[in-house]
Amino acid sequence: MKFLDQAKVYIRSGNGGAGCVSFRREKFIEFGGPDGGDGGRGGDVIAECVEGLNTLIDYRYQQHFKAKTGGHGMGKNRSGAAGGDVILKVPKGTQIFDEDNETLLADLTEIGDRAILAKGGNGGFGNAHFKSATNRAPRRANPGLAGEERTIWLRLKLIADAGLVGLPNAGKSTFLASVSAAKPKIADYPFTTLHPHLGVVSADGREFVLADIPGLIEGAHDGAGLGDRFLGHVERCRVLLHLVDGTSEHAGRAYKTIRNELVAYGHGLADKREIVALSKVDALMPEQLKEQTARLKRAAKAAPLTISAVTRQGLPQALRALRDAIDTTAEVEVVPAEPEMRTSRQLAPSPPSPTPPCVGESHGDGIHGDGMKR
Repeated sequence: MKFLDQAKVYIRSGNGGAGCVSFRREKFIEFGGPDGGDGGRGGDVIAECVEGLNTLIDYRYQQHFKAKTGGHGMGKNRSGAAGGDVILKVPKGTQIFDEDNETLLADLTEIGDRAILAKGGNGGFGNAHFKSATNRAPRRANPGLAGEERTIWLRLKLIADAGLVGLPNAGKSTFLASVSAAKPKIADYPFTTLHPHLGVVSADGREFVLADIPGLIEGAHDGAGLGDRFLGHVERCRVLLHLVDGTSEHAGRAYKTIRNELVAYGHGLADKREIVALSKVDALMPEQLKEQTARLKRAAKAAPLTISAVTRQGLPQALRALRDAIDTTAEVEVVPAEPEMRTSRQLAPSPPSPTPPCVGESHGDGIHGDGMKR
């Protein structure tokens, strides 16, 4: 399993520590008063975009992540320690969705981006918090608030400047291998490419990232072939290079097949700037080349490029066209998740319980709001 672009994960933040009921008891000090400390805050669950990752394969083997509980308060006004956070390290371009797989919680597109997915519970108040002029010896403490738990989806969408689309065996992997240092698998049968590949392309001193995804077939939006799930990796591209196999039966029909799948997929792919190219022209006779070019021109309503990744015919022109389209196309806007979307937990402490969870005195560290003696 070399490439994993989607994972379902269960997360739980830490509970807050309980407050403490304790009274100061020292020799020669009369009416020492309450000195129970507050509980510590529970740990958060945080997603962080880090360098050096390009897949979600780590979340195939571990799907449960739980943050630490906050420490309980103690006597002598000692507060509990905060619980340790859990950090989910994800690659650049990861989107995080709620359990319904539709509500976007965070979109991490830059190295160092962080999002709080579940906030830890606040620690409970010790009895020292409740002392007043009319209540000098409070015998109550709050338990800590419970942490949040939820199931989330991690979905990786590779970040590239340009993307390759087309039917299987249209020459996409051969094109990527010819113009970059990437080494995708190349063979003479359909669906050789089983997961996306990225390559860095240089055109006249300008470098950009090119993405190759598995080929689409008719009905891919209904799950035919490998389906259309890999189209998410070209959603962020500024321009698409649509390769049409020149040796196919009808270049125009092949072009329309992919266009229909892009329209059915949605997410703005059909509206992206597109460069159409007829590939494998080295295998065509002059009459066939002329006929296929005319068919593709009628279908695309634009004159296509003619290229051959094997003989490198037309590759410089295709790379320059990609470079110019990337430079002139506005960068895809990435909408960050709103802070309130990242957590629903209120940060204010809970109001005092009408019935104290426990009452008691101690000469040591005290009795906690959870009823346990420390």
